[in-house]
Parts: sequence; structure tokens; C-alpha cells
Amino acid sequence: MQLDDRFDELVDSLTGFHRTWLIYLGVELGLFGRLRAAGRNGLTAAELAVASGCDPAPIGAWVSAADAQGLIELQGERILIDDETAVVLLDEARPEFLGGQFVHAVIASLDWAGMLEFFRTGRPVRERPDRYRLSIERLTVQDVAVFFQEALAELPQLVADLSGGGRVLDIHCGGGRWLIAMAQRFPALRLVGLEFEPDSVARARANVSAAGLAGRIEIRQGQVDQVGGAGEFSLTYFQYALHQLSDPVGALRAAWAATDPGGRLVVLDWPLPSSRDEFRSRQGELVAAVQLDELYQGTSLATREQFAGWFAEAGIPAPATIDLASGASLFVADRP
Repeated sequence: MQLDDRFDELVDSLTGFHRTWLIYLGVELGLFGRLRAAGRNGLTAAELAVASGCDPAPIGAWVSAADAQGLIELQGERILIDDETAVVLLDEARPEFLGGQFVHAVIASLDWAGMLEFFRTGRPVRERPDRYRLSIERLTVQDVAVFFQEALAELPQLVADLSGGGRVLDIHCGGGRWLIAMAQRFPALRLVGLEFEPDSVARARANVSAAGLAGRIEIRQGQVDQVGGAGEFSLTYFQYALHQLSDPVGALRAAWAATDPGGRLVVLDWPLPSSRDEFRSRQGELVAAVQLDELYQGTSLATREQFAGWFAEAGIPAPATIDLASGASLFVADRP
């Protein structure tokens, strides 16, 4: 590669950092949402400032920068957002939703003051603030969409079984968003969420109550080896959670014991690439960057081979591995 080409490529990376912050501000302050609601007429910068309750001066700077980055479009004094950008940044029910990814990237990086020390010593930062776990919940909104639009399409028998009822367990359930979506999709289900972070437990219970589903969804506070009685659940589920646990083998073993004969254990996660070529894909670039934050906090993404090894070590039959269009993977074990 020529020097000028490499320079231009790295400038793109530098502007990408600023673009991430512009998107974060646009999502968190509701700027993109208000522009979308305004439709083809758009808003002026002054109108956007009033609508979002923000000071006009920084909003004017944001508009100029967002226009330069191609995130919005200026037509005279009117600001518009195109449909495709709005879908990717705002539509939480779509697998293409990336708004939560941008929010999490910014929130996670706020804790990176100790990153140099981590590299020098190898000692991770074990505790993250509550806002970090809230950003994880925002991030995994995309996982919920992936489960409903991609995973269930691959598992028609599971859909049929869930439609008939049963008991479902979400291990490390976070804010309970998947449980709420499951209860709304499958009215005959009874659901349990297990969570050990107190702030996440409180948020999950509040979310369940606000959805009017407290009669069908129970949120339990406990450790992952306290999942319930033998054969209590027809589906046990880990969503972007198994790789973060200190003992994934023990967690799988406990979940398997709690899975009813004829039931299933399902893991949805975003595996670490297994080859150099995989790392050089767009998905590989993103996952490799996420791995840096995982290692910083003492956890680690895992390859497909590592997931399969955890199942084997837990004494669970080899799971079916299904790679989804979004880049996520399913690991599905049926209990005879």
C-alpha cells in the first residue's frame, strides 16, 4: 500500500472515532428519533435544539459534524435523516439494529483509563459501574431481534413446542428484555430470569412490571449454579452470557440438569473468529475490537471450538452449531 493510501485509511479510522460519538449523542439525546419523526420536512437546528431540550450551540456543532459524516442531510436549513440510517440506528426490532452497539462502545470506553496499566500488568478491572451493565442491555437488544428473526427461523420445532406452553429459563437475564419478548410472542409460556447483579435484578423486575407481565415472569437473584430443580424447564437459554461467566462448564452443567427430558439448552453468542481470514472480515474486525474490552474486565469471547469443548466437558451431547446471517451463532443441545 502506498503511503498516501495508508494515510487516508488511518484518517478514516480517526474520523470513525468521532463518528461513533456523534451517533451516541444522536441516539441518547433523541436527535435521530426527532428527525425521523419530522419526516420529509425535517427540522432546523434551532427546532432540533428545542425539541431535544438541548443548548443551540452544541446542537449546531453536532449538525455540522453529522452532516460532514453523512449521518444526516442538510437541505438548506432543514435537517433530514434517510430511512436506511434510521433503521440501523433506531429500529430495535431489526437484526440490523446497531444503535445499542454504538452506545455500548462509548460507555465501555469511558472505563478505559486503566487500559495501559492492564496491558503492562495483565490485571483486569473486575468491577464495572452500573451504567456499563445498562449499556450491555442496550447492546443485547440486537440479540433479541436476532433470536426472533433469525434463530427461530432455524428452529421450527422449538417454535411449535413453545407455542404449546412450558417453562423457560433465561440465565444471566440482565434487564429481562428477552423474557418480555418471549412472553409476548408465546402467551402460554411461564418464564424465569436468573440474574446475580443487584442493579440488573431491580431493572429486570421493573421492566417486567411495566410490561404487565409480573404474573408470568419471575426474576430470581442468585448464582448461575442455582438455576432450579431437576427437569424444571423445557428451555434453558444463555444470550451473550455464557462466555462472560467464570465457570461456563459449571453453568452449562447446572442448566442441563434443570432442562426437562425432551427439552433444549440453547446458547446464542457472537463467537471469536477461529481463523485469520475470519478476523479480516467486517464481522471479525468488530468482534476483535470487542474482545479487547472483554479481556480488560477479565472475561473473554470464545471460538466455536471453545463453546463445543465446554459442552463436552459438562457431559452434554455435542450441540448443533448454527451460524446466523447476522454473525451470531446458536449452539443447541436437545435433551433425550
